[in-house]
Amino acid sequence: MSDEFPRGDPFADPQDPAAREREERRREREEKRRLREAKQQEKEAAAPPPPAPPREPAAPPPPPPTPEQEFWDEDPVEAPAPEPAPAPDSHDQGDPAMAGAARAERRNGDGRRPPRGGAVLGALRRHPFLIFAVVAALFVAWSLNSLFQPFHGDGSGQVPVTIPKGSSVSEVGDLLSEKGVIDNSTLFQIRVTLAGKRSELYAGRFTLAEGMSYGAAIEALSKPPVKRTITVTVPEGYSRSQAAQLVEEDGVPGSYTKATVKSKYLDPADYGGEGAKDLEGFLFPNTFELKPDAPAADLVELQLKDFKRQIKQVDMSYAKSKNLTVFDVLTIASMIEDEAGVASQRKLVASVIYNRLRDGIPLGIDATIRFATGNYTDPLTESELAVDSPYNSRTNAGLPPGPINSPGLDAIQAAAHPAKTGYVFYVTDPGTCGKLTFAKTEAEFEKAVEEYNTARDEAGGNSPDTCGE
Repeated sequence: MSDEFPRGDPFADPQDPAAREREERRREREEKRRLREAKQQEKEAAAPPPPAPPREPAAPPPPPPTPEQEFWDEDPVEAPAPEPAPAPDSHDQGDPAMAGAARAERRNGDGRRPPRGGAVLGALRRHPFLIFAVVAALFVAWSLNSLFQPFHGDGSGQVPVTIPKGSSVSEVGDLLSEKGVIDNSTLFQIRVTLAGKRSELYAGRFTLAEGMSYGAAIEALSKPPVKRTITVTVPEGYSRSQAAQLVEEDGVPGSYTKATVKSKYLDPADYGGEGAKDLEGFLFPNTFELKPDAPAADLVELQLKDFKRQIKQVDMSYAKSKNLTVFDVLTIASMIEDEAGVASQRKLVASVIYNRLRDGIPLGIDATIRFATGNYTDPLTESELAVDSPYNSRTNAGLPPGPINSPGLDAIQAAAHPAKTGYVFYVTDPGTCGKLTFAKTEAEFEKAVEEYNTARDEAGGNSPDTCGE
């Protein structure tokens, strides 16, 4: 049975007529195919051979590839996809010549697949150092682009930035990065160094933009900032005459002295100063911002408005219980501002003033005499100490006619709330940088004065209050 159906269906029934018929047709097809191949071979044998092409010098055989080249050059050969089975009446079923021709069409003339990576990729594979060179070139290009930002704009919007005095380049870079003006602080610092402008960046107020290039930011900071305002600071304890000199030095136009006689923004009578001849004591000491061309009257307006805000913080109930007005408290505070060398003794000085007012003792405060004479720096002479003025607190009991300077908030608070003591005297304590020695009796006072005079004599007649120097 196996000889009768050598290539048929092993599961076919040999007694089945249909199976026998199919096997006979298959054998007929194979016989026809063998006849065609034989005729084709006879024709090829009878045809004259084609002329031989001219010979060329034989090229030397290529050197055998190294293992590395074999690894890079050889592409993996993919297994051909299975071809669909031919129809039953196909005449080329199983034809090895046809299959070979199809495979040859998919290869080059030398029988190898064409490289899929291209010539450049092949060159990079054969020469790894080229990869390093390419990467290095790309890194250099990226670095130059990051530093110089040739396609970066000048930014958008407005970003106000204040560069503090004495800021280092790294601090400036960090500040600009935090504000969103630049992308990276470190690259900004490198760019400033390359530009040679590490010492040419200005401090001050600038209006920059968000997302600026490093070059644009450096250029903006290399120019002096436009001064849109001027700053004027009036220290605590400055009189009108002292403040007028300071304001003039700051370049504020107009007369500060004239502007501080009276103002529509404040009337001293509203605070108990009906007899006040000017605004002394109401010109609150502080730091103020003015336009470059703003007159002195604008500064006075700011000082008076600031005073109205600050005085609301002071509880005047105790002072009123002593029949003192706000104007009186300002007068006491102005003396405290000059007499108390350290902040911790302000309320003690206030207690001495309150106790002397209670007992009808002249205050004997030299600061009032300096105000009357205008001598704020040199030692007071005997004639100045005896000056005929209502501000001479040595010869007149009670408070002077009004404040002698512009007291700060702390001095006003001390004047409104003095310490409760029995002190009626105080003397400068030699070598303590402004501290005072307080006394309740005249004997204690005379002893303190003697110690002070001895120290002054040892200092060659100069003030012994030199902070130990």
